[in-house]
Amino acid sequence: MRRSSSTTGRFGAALLIALPLNTAVFASTLEDTNRSTAMAEFARDAVQDADGASLDPDPALVELGHMLFFDPRMSRSGSQSCATCHNPALAWGDGLPVGVGDGMNNLGRRSPTILNTAFAPLLFWDGRAESLEEHALGPIVSEAEMNMALEDLLHIMEGIVGYRPYFAAAFGGDESITTDRIAQAIAAFERTVISGEAPFDRWIAGEEDAISEAAQRGFDLFTNEAKCSQCHDTWRFTDDSFHDIGLDTEDLGRGELLPSIESMQHACKTPTLRNIDQRAPYMHAGQIATLRDVVIHYNDGGIARPSRSPDVGNLGLTDQDIDDLVAFMRALTSEDEPVTIPVLPH
Repeated sequence: MRRSSSTTGRFGAALLIALPLNTAVFASTLEDTNRSTAMAEFARDAVQDADGASLDPDPALVELGHMLFFDPRMSRSGSQSCATCHNPALAWGDGLPVGVGDGMNNLGRRSPTILNTAFAPLLFWDGRAESLEEHALGPIVSEAEMNMALEDLLHIMEGIVGYRPYFAAAFGGDESITTDRIAQAIAAFERTVISGEAPFDRWIAGEEDAISEAAQRGFDLFTNEAKCSQCHDTWRFTDDSFHDIGLDTEDLGRGELLPSIESMQHACKTPTLRNIDQRAPYMHAGQIATLRDVVIHYNDGGIARPSRSPDVGNLGLTDQDIDDLVAFMRALTSEDEPVTIPVLPH
């Protein structure tokens, strides 16, 4: 009986020793599975625009739009172009807390990047434009921004004879210049402004050392405890929606358009996180200087009010967590080809 008892004891001890090891292996496997599932959700999709159609813009239309985008004659002052506020060297923003408009007056909001806007169903911080074509004309006619009446714009453009062959090439031989065609051309160019491959993309494709261990930890936080992926999802890292994130601001954002919806008060569009480390300062009015301060704001939550997103505040992140999240966001920046400045027609 003692021998039998001793044998049972040995097997029992072995089981007790093995159980924690198996549990650890299971936990590690589960963690890897969860990470793999999360990684798959951020893989780059087939390139499609906001309407689901494949992006294959006509090269002649893009060339025309490229020139119009950089042409300061589109503004009343003759000194501002679309590229003034959407500079490719500044990740298609302007690096300022708020935009600068006609007469060098400060605007109320920051110039948002046009990076990946081909995929966005609503544009501007408050979502007031439903297409890139509408978005293209908005700043041109705005008295605060480029301050150019459409009839004056047409008069100027029709007087630039060098544009006529480009309009003809883009529109089936018809060199007529119209505001709709100007909008179509600028929108076609903007649809080509798409972020390239970043280290993060190589990592989820299987290149294990493409990003640092800190960035990998940051990704795990991003998709779990930090709740970032609740709003920054898909390969573009945006849900294309609008949220109040507790900023100290009187700007109602989308609430100006939807005053009866509580959650839209002080709600601004979720920006893409692609190339985010090139686009300081941050938020709709440049209120926050650094990416680290952005994470700290989300961790603390800012102003608690009925419209504030439930995913903001009281996250319990440590200093190391914050650093890891910043490391992850830096891994979303691509090394894109420089954009050429076109020679403008005369």
